[in-house]
Amino acid sequence: MRSSTIFLHAAVISLLLDAKAGAQDPPPRIGPLVVDLRGTLPKFPSLPALAGSRGLSSPEELPGRGIGVDAAVHVYPFSLGRVTVGLGGRVTLARSHRTPAQPLRAVTAHYTSMAPQLSLNFGTGDGWSYISGGIGASRWSSVPDGSLPQTADEAWARTFDYGGGARWFAKPRVAFHIDVRVHAITSGPPQATLPGSPRMQLFVMGAGVSIR
Repeated sequence: MRSSTIFLHAAVISLLLDAKAGAQDPPPRIGPLVVDLRGTLPKFPSLPALAGSRGLSSPEELPGRGIGVDAAVHVYPFSLGRVTVGLGGRVTLARSHRTPAQPLRAVTAHYTSMAPQLSLNFGTGDGWSYISGGIGASRWSSVPDGSLPQTADEAWARTFDYGGGARWFAKPRVAFHIDVRVHAITSGPPQATLPGSPRMQLFVMGAGVSIR
């Protein structure tokens, strides 16, 4: 999914929440502290350059869709008009496994990402949408079953994550939460006889709860 589509969805959600907020008097404020817990469905790319950087014989050995978890903490220190600014941090863990037909090998992929977050939030404390992003670091391993990780599998790379989502507080302290995000990962240097990891994007959809 293109990043422009993600921000379009976030903008539509924002307008819907603002319309609801306009009917309340007075509307509660966003925040002040929110903890997010989500299950995720990451889509691992199957790039020939990625397979080559791990010594795999074909991109068909790379896993595709996987599962994961995501946790984040946010505080909302101030507002600028109708926009509330949020600051926080996020940790993302994901895994995928694939067993292709012989003679291709089964491969397990793991992804770990940590990053600070800056968000722009639209709505009220009863429900709000947001766009957010942060620059942090991630580690991506793609290891055939029964093999040891290579140097590239244990290396950390600078990563920019960006996306948007929304929270709906059906109860005073608990909300349903959705999030759509792209993790843009920088390329890595060559390792021994293997080429470096390419620039990659990991697309992650998540849903869960927010607690304040």
